[in-house]
Amino acid sequence: MIDCYTWPTPNGHKVHIMLEETGLEYTVHPINIQEGDQFKPDFLKISPNNKMPAIVDRDGPGGREISVFETGAILIYLGNKTGKFLPSLADEPHAYYDVLQWLMFQMGGVGPMLGQAHHFNAYAPDREPEERIAYGRARYVNEAKRLYNVINRRLAGREWIAADRYSVADMAIFPWLRDPAKQGVDIADYPEVERWRQAIWKRPAVIKALEVLKDRGRRGPMTDKQWEMMYGATQRTQGGAAAE
Repeated sequence: MIDCYTWPTPNGHKVHIMLEETGLEYTVHPINIQEGDQFKPDFLKISPNNKMPAIVDRDGPGGREISVFETGAILIYLGNKTGKFLPSLADEPHAYYDVLQWLMFQMGGVGPMLGQAHHFNAYAPDREPEERIAYGRARYVNEAKRLYNVINRRLAGREWIAADRYSVADMAIFPWLRDPAKQGVDIADYPEVERWRQAIWKRPAVIKALEVLKDRGRRGPMTDKQWEMMYGATQRTQGGAAAE
């Protein structure tokens, strides 16, 4: 049994999709990042960087309980545990590293940069000089378009991101590309990405995964308290940033 500490965000959905695709049993523990659950001592024992999602596998390696935080690490762990959606390093080293490099591409680029584009377009408050906000929006929208273009080129002539198969690389990238308009991106400009998105969206496990905590997600404008928990000084005083 996997205990999954999560919230319905792109990073949360990455792990939800993997859990559903592998068929592992899991229990959902909501971590409401708008209310500050990510800073609670019990959660910090599992995820020291106060980011969700995180998992606890009661039947870890050697039968010993293990906790894992950071979504890339979680996807690799679950792939190795189940032998699914991550090629074997021993049997298919080239395919393994192909998947791994695109997973790292998501972790280092797609998540952080599209998250910033989303923030400046959708959530940046008018609390700073307007020209600074405009600069931030332009900076991250341009980077978002560059990343979409990288993915579009990669998908030309191939069905999936890496290793000629559906893998954790697709699962990691897809949730961040669900709402391109909020990132300042016109998906019509990236037809290969749109074809790939639609193929993933039809997968039964993905449909089920996107329902996890759906009724608990963000709705409407944030309150001042929620904004503070997500983006304010609390992040510095508690030692990290909340995951989107």
